[in-house]
Amino acid sequence: MTGNGTGDAAAERTTGRLLLAAAPIGRPEDASARLRAALAGAEIIAAEDTRRLRRLAADLDVAISARVVSYFDQNERARAAELLDELLAGRDVLVITDAGLPGVSDPGYRLVSAAAAEGVPVTALPGPSAVTTALVVSGLPTDRFCFEGFPPRKPGERSRRLAALAAEPRTMVFFEAPHRLAATLEAMAAEFGADRPAAVCRELTKTYEEIRRGPLGELAGWAAEGVRGEITIVVGGAPEPAGLSDPADLAAAVAGRESAGTPRKQAIAEVAKENGLPKRVVYDAVVAARR
Repeated sequence: MTGNGTGDAAAERTTGRLLLAAAPIGRPEDASARLRAALAGAEIIAAEDTRRLRRLAADLDVAISARVVSYFDQNERARAAELLDELLAGRDVLVITDAGLPGVSDPGYRLVSAAAAEGVPVTALPGPSAVTTALVVSGLPTDRFCFEGFPPRKPGERSRRLAALAAEPRTMVFFEAPHRLAATLEAMAAEFGADRPAAVCRELTKTYEEIRRGPLGELAGWAAEGVRGEITIVVGGAPEPAGLSDPADLAAAVAGRESAGTPRKQAIAEVAKENGLPKRVVYDAVVAARR
């Protein structure tokens, strides 16, 4: 049999198997029976935080006999190479992060990529994910969506990244740290429009779970008061364009608003929003028309 599928019988394998195990995102009781069994029977466990793994095992009343190693952002590259050696030597490796699925804004991608390249069977133990949980409770369209991870921390880089997403038609899901939430929502309101619908999901599945829905401008004002906990942001996709795309037409639309007393910056933002375009596109059209 050829290929690197995960359906090979254990007797036919000369390598170990890599198992990506989803951990509860809030309540330990959300853990599956398969996760309990996998933790109890694992040979090697690579954990993002070994202390949190031990706490989860205690909550689940699971005795871990595996060799436990740390596997987090700062040591991911070196540790992935070590774990691949273990897999190639025939030992199974279970990867678990603090919450959710490994590889989704958490360590895992490098090891999966390397294992797949070597023909090591890779499979997942499915379970909770903050991405899809936030999406389905947001009240925003779920038929098409994209996950954008954490926005850049630096204001300039963050604004540029968001500007590039201003015309994205799919619902967007982001992670964010609570102390950066207000600044990120303000940047989203500036680039996507203050009226763009969104939802901030805090402490999903936990005791103090909170879902705040509303336009980005309103949510930015709420977050300015300070927010705690794990945060997932869901933002509605760009509305259907009103029809303008020619640079001359865009510049004329801005000029018409300016002549009516609207400041140029605001006029550019309004024309961009109405036509589902990044503000930079409309700005460039205005600059070109003035030459």
